[in-house]
Formats: sequence, structure tokens, C-alpha cells
Amino acid sequence: MGEGPPVVFLHGLLGLNRHWYDAAGRLSSDFECVLIEAPLLELRGRRCSIEGVQDLIEHELRTVSEPAVLVGNSLGGHIALRIALTKPERVRGLVLAGSSGLFERTFERDVQHRPSHEWIRRKIAELFADPSRMPEDAVGHAYQELRKRGSARALVRLSRSAKADHMGGRLSAISAPTLLLWGRQDVVTPPHVAEEFAALIPDSRIEWIDGCGHAPMLEQPEALAGGIRRFLYDIEESGASPGGARQEVA
Repeated sequence: MGEGPPVVFLHGLLGLNRHWYDAAGRLSSDFECVLIEAPLLELRGRRCSIEGVQDLIEHELRTVSEPAVLVGNSLGGHIALRIALTKPERVRGLVLAGSSGLFERTFERDVQHRPSHEWIRRKIAELFADPSRMPEDAVGHAYQELRKRGSARALVRLSRSAKADHMGGRLSAISAPTLLLWGRQDVVTPPHVAEEFAALIPDSRIEWIDGCGHAPMLEQPEALAGGIRRFLYDIEESGASPGGARQEVA
């Protein structure tokens, strides 16, 4: 969507490109918004891991003509952090919303072999401060996906792989300016997780979104887009370059 400096959106385990449409649409007048939909629940074998997902996303980033700001929710934030470490020349900045990488209450704890509609409804409801804001088709879509052969197993494998990849000891090496745009009512990656990220990433700051859980792009897209826009303008005005540093810890 749009034209201008590139912003790449990375979804979480049960995420879809369309979940970003509202927020990205609000930015597309001034920025090129690139949405990458990874087939996470279709991954098998060694590709069904945090490393495998990173390889997929890095491959797609080759189509982006210049260094981008990466916006990641949940697992997408985790992947953005890993790319900022391994490919810093491709990353102008990071926006993390409910990112994994330090602590996350994952789906794996009581996942069913063939998840029921009620189990999925309950798990998705946990992502929202106000469950009435869930998209009407969210439960039905997840139900259909997780009923496919191997999809529930892929979800568990990816959840466990992300949980095992604790990034606490590596975050001090991230040089990209970072915005932690966090739902204040997030119970999957609670507010203390954002505070820990801010303490470990040198050039980072937090903005809280009130009345918001783990999926701000669905629950508070206007607030999410506003926070991203302010951050993007800040980067443009500062002239921050990939691999450069900029100190502004809130």
C-alpha cells in the first residue's frame, strides 16, 4: 500500500495480512506499507522453527528496495528483533507490539490435538481487552486452519521454538531505534515485558495504548497507526540510518 519510505508489517502465529489493513491504510498516504503473510501453520520439519520463519521473512525482504522500519506483533516482533541483529543494514527502525522474545503466555499450554471451536474462541478472546472487538470471522478462520492436518502441531512447535529463543542476552546489540507500542491490558505479553525490553534495548521507548490487549492492530488500529506515524516522522527527521544509533529512552 502507498509510496514512500518502506514499512514492513509482520504478523503473529494466527495473524493475517488483513489484520493490518486498517492501521497500514492510515499510513499509506506517506509510506510504502509492505505486508508479509507467512504460511506459519503450513511449515513442517526444520522450517517449522523460529529460525525457519526468519529465513522466510529475510527472503521476502529482498524485494524491498531500501532499508525498512519493521513493525511486528507477537511472533512477528520476535522475528523483527532477530533480523535487526543479523541484518542491521536492512533495518531503519523497529516497532514492537506485544512482541515475544522475552516472555509470552503461549497457546501450547493446553492446546488440543484437534482444537474445539470453544477452545479457540477462549484463546482468541484472551488477546483482547474487550473481547467484543474480536473480528466476527476470527474464531471461524482459526478453527478451520487448526483443524487441518498438522496445523495444531505446527502451532505448538513454533510456540515452543519461540519460547526457547530467549533474547535477553542479545538485545543490547540492537542499534535500530525501537518503539515499544504496547497494549496496557495485554495479558499474553504483559506490560512488564515491554518495560524489560526497554531496559535491554539501548535506543528504545515505550508508548502505552489504553483499552488494548495483545492485538492493537485489531483492537486499537487508530492508536497503533498514530504511534507508528509519530515514530516514523521522528526517524525521518533524525536522519537515522541502518546500523546507526539514536539515544532517546523514555
